[in-house]
Formats: sequence, structure tokens, C-alpha cells
Amino acid sequence: MKNKISAMPVNAQGHLVPGKLSPKREVPTRIKKPEYVGKPAPAPHTTGDRYDQATVGKIRVASQLAARALELILGSAKAGMTTDDLDRIGHEFLVENGAYPSTLGYRGFPKSICTSLNEVVCHGIPDDTLLRDGDILNVDITAYIDGVHGDTNGSVIIGEGSQEAIDLVERTKEAMHRGIRAALPGREVSVIGRAIESYAKRFGYGVIRDFTGHGVGTSFHTGLIIPHYDAPEYSTIIETGMVFTIEPMITLGSHEWDMWEDGWTVTTKDKSLTAQFEHTIHITKDGPEILTEAK
Repeated sequence: MKNKISAMPVNAQGHLVPGKLSPKREVPTRIKKPEYVGKPAPAPHTTGDRYDQATVGKIRVASQLAARALELILGSAKAGMTTDDLDRIGHEFLVENGAYPSTLGYRGFPKSICTSLNEVVCHGIPDDTLLRDGDILNVDITAYIDGVHGDTNGSVIIGEGSQEAIDLVERTKEAMHRGIRAALPGREVSVIGRAIESYAKRFGYGVIRDFTGHGVGTSFHTGLIIPHYDAPEYSTIIETGMVFTIEPMITLGSHEWDMWEDGWTVTTKDKSLTAQFEHTIHITKDGPEILTEAK
């Protein structure tokens, strides 16, 4: 899930409409839940964004579980399945591996993954909506285990997509990697957004501004903001030992957005197609280490 910098008015949704939710999926009592489950909001994060090697090792484990779950879900997705089917796959994988799905119960979110289709920028809620040939599907999943979170997401096209959609997905992934490569010790975090937006602008794409990358580790969101557009006001210095996400949301239209009445589902204001990719990274003296790359 993303940091939300600001709010905009709620407007009617576009091509997609909300579906029917299945009952809440249960997590065995043997699996430790994050402190925020059952509360309206998480406790404030107070310990910064740098971690010792032991804690980074734990985040690496959580990140690898999230990466494997994402690979399984995206590899399973096909036309005729529902987004709730994908939620079940992700939920069961994490639980079977002793992890808690971080989104379940985060600020009241009702499901174990986010599924965002076509014009949905982020935070789509899995329901009985059917996947269709040509859809752009984004899945966002986070694993919580041993007191830490690992966060990732990725986009695929269901079946055969248009060349426009194929290009958008491929270029969004490349934009993320350009942002990752820019994340070097001693630089300001704004360099990440500059690298992403300068690439996206080559193709006339919009870059969502109000939902950002974030610090992650012992908290799901630490308060650190990682912009995906050229925003020099974000001047936090990147330091070794930091862990955070880079997760650009790129559109075929503008950067403006609407939100459904559910308070979660964010869509492009102009209902243009959008794609997103995300990795959790660890900053080393030699540069960024991608923790959520499946191995």
C-alpha cells in the first residue's frame, strides 16, 4: 500500500463497478498479527528507517515470501477468474508459510491483497469481478512475519492485450528500475522521482503524484515518503541501512485521480489505463539491494 499525500473529492467511478465481497478470510491464531489489526489506525512509527543487519535479514525473509506469493498469483491469473480467487491464492500461500497478509485489517481494509484493474491506480478490493482478456491487472501483496513486513506488487496483461497496454506495462516496470538505480547513498530521495518521471515523460505518460513509496520494515508504513515524480521538496538523504519501497503508478493520461465510495479504490480521473510495479529495497554502501525479487 502507498502513502497518500493529499485527498481529492470523491467522484463517480468509471468503467469498472464495485463487486460483491466474500466473507473475511481467517488467519490461524498461531500466526502473529500486526499490532494494528482490529484498530482504526497503526501505532506511530518512531524508530527511523535504518535497520541493523539482523533486522534486514528478517525483512529479506518477509520480502521473499511476498515475492513468491506475487509470482504465484500473477502466474495463476487468467480470464474467467475473479479477483477474489486471486485473494484466496495469496492468502492461503502466506498463511501456509507462517506469514500474515499485511493488508488484512490495515485501517479496516477487508482483504489480503489489493487487485487493481485497468483504470484502477491502486488499492482495489478483491471481489467477484471477473478478469477479462486484455485487462491490465496489478496485484499488491505484503507479508508480515517475525515482526517485519515485505511489500511488493506487479502488473500483467490477462490474455492478449493491446500494444498500448503492453508498452505501458513494460515501461512502468522499467521506470521502477530506473528509480531503484537512482537510489544511492548520499542522494536526496527526490532523485528517485526525477528518474521515474523523466523516463515516463518520453512517452507522454502521466505519473501519479499523491500516492508514493514509503518506508517499510517493523512498520507497514513508517512515514518516509518516496516520490515518483520530480519533487525537490522531498529532501530526505538516502543512507545505508534504509529500507523503503519504490512503486510508481503510471497512466496513459493525466496524474489526477478519483476515489470510490469504499474509501480505498483509486482510479484515474480520466479513466485512462494505468500500471504499477513495486519493490522493497535495502540501501547498501554499493547501492540498492532489491529484497522482493523472487529467488
